[in-house]
Order: sequence, then structure tokens, then C-alpha cells
Amino acid sequence: MSSVWTIARKELSDSLRNRWLMAISLVFASLALGIAWFGAAASGQVGYASTPATIASLASLGIFLIPLIALLLAYDAVVGEEEGGTLLLLMTYPLSRSQLLLGKFLGHGLTLALATLIGFGVAGVAIAMLVEDVSVANLAVAMLRFIASTVLLGWGFIALAYVISVRVSEKPVAAGLSLAVWFFFVLIFDLVLLGTLVASEGQLNAELLPWLLLLNPTDIYRLLNIVAFGDGTQLSGVLSLGADLPIGAGGLWLGLVLWFAVPLSGALLLFRNRRI
Repeated sequence: MSSVWTIARKELSDSLRNRWLMAISLVFASLALGIAWFGAAASGQVGYASTPATIASLASLGIFLIPLIALLLAYDAVVGEEEGGTLLLLMTYPLSRSQLLLGKFLGHGLTLALATLIGFGVAGVAIAMLVEDVSVANLAVAMLRFIASTVLLGWGFIALAYVISVRVSEKPVAAGLSLAVWFFFVLIFDLVLLGTLVASEGQLNAELLPWLLLLNPTDIYRLLNIVAFGDGTQLSGVLSLGADLPIGAGGLWLGLVLWFAVPLSGALLLFRNRRI
């Protein structure tokens, strides 16, 4: 365990030195505050609308931003070390491949978690201090739930980046595949599912369709942050299928956990069999 923590501290210190932690925190805080006060500008309203509306807007933005940041943070975790000539050196230490990968994941995961907590935490404190009629208790619960789900979503895409990083031998290839993963889960998946629904003209199994949303971590993330407030009216488009899911919030939390646990296990297996 000490070896894993040593690698994690090294990754965390690299993120601090490269200003990753500061930059991500600043981006999250700025976007959260902007959405909180100007998210309803399209409807002619400027100012803080409500906690559910703010969280839903942040979640809609988060599905674009969080996966991209996570993939950029971790796509070169292994292939970058190999191209830099340090992977072989690390393997000469009393350190197993599993310990190395778990240490890197812990370091990248902590970087993203701290940036998320600092960025959105600052925004939450600002809202509590500047908005007069907001319920601080409800806001705190909602923000903590949102931050936790955001961290789990980010960890899922870090794990997917690791699968790519241990599978390829060049950083440009890893970068290209990471971008393809982002496009698929953030943009293409819902379009394909919606197109399938329209093309089938309702002939697909109605009981199966809602479960397909669980194949996309970004859909689970959005559902979780909307269902938490018990407001099914905000479910639109493909997400409206989520109203028929019988698993509730607990099942959605489990889905996000599995979305980082399963790819990380796959990355560990691939790394053990990788020729260095």
C-alpha cells in the first residue's frame, strides 16, 4: 500500500506543478458561478433561480467538460511513461504493475476530486453567502451529491483512459482514441439511441430501452442529478426513458461506481499482459 501511495503522491505533485489542479478548480468555480447567476438568462431572468435548476444545468454542462478533462488528465498515464523511457525504470523497483497502475489512478483520481471539491465548493459557498432566500442545508446536500457524482463520472473516464493507455504504443494514438471515446459517450451514443427509437417506430422492447441508458455513464450522471430532486418533468429526449427505470437513485450510484471499477479492472488485466 505504501508503494501505491508513493506513486499517487508523485502524480498529485506533478498535477500541482503543472497547474492542473489550479486550472481545473478555477474552471469549475467560474462555470458554476456563471450558471448559478446567468443560467436562466435565456428566459429573461438574471440571478439565482433555484437549487434544482442550478444542479440540472451544472450536470448538463458537466457531461461535456468532466469526461474531456478526465481523459486529458490520464490518456498518457502508461504510454507516456513508456515513450519517455521511465516505465522500464519504474519496473526495476520493487513495484508490481498493479501497484503502479493503482497508484497512478489514485493520484489522478485525487487530482480530479480535489479540483471538483474546491471549484464547486467555492461556488456553493458563494451562493450561500450572496443569495438571501436560499436554503443552506438543501444547497449543501445538493452540492455534495453533485460533487460526489461528478467525481465518480470523472473516475470512470480516467479508467477508460487507462484502458487506452495500456493498449496502445504511441501517445498520438492514445490522444485520438481518447477523443473518440469522448465523442461516442457525450455526443454519439444518445443520437444513435434516439435514431434507433425513431427508426424502429416503437417496435423495440419497451422494457429493455430504459436499461440501455446504463450503457452510458454520462446518462447515468444526468439522471442521478435530476432524479435526486424527484422532478421527472425535466427528463426530455432520450433521458425520458429513465423515468421507467425501476432501480432508483441507489442503482444509479451503483452504475457510476461500476463504470470506473470495471474499466479499471480491465486496464489492470491488460497492463499485466503488456510487453515492456
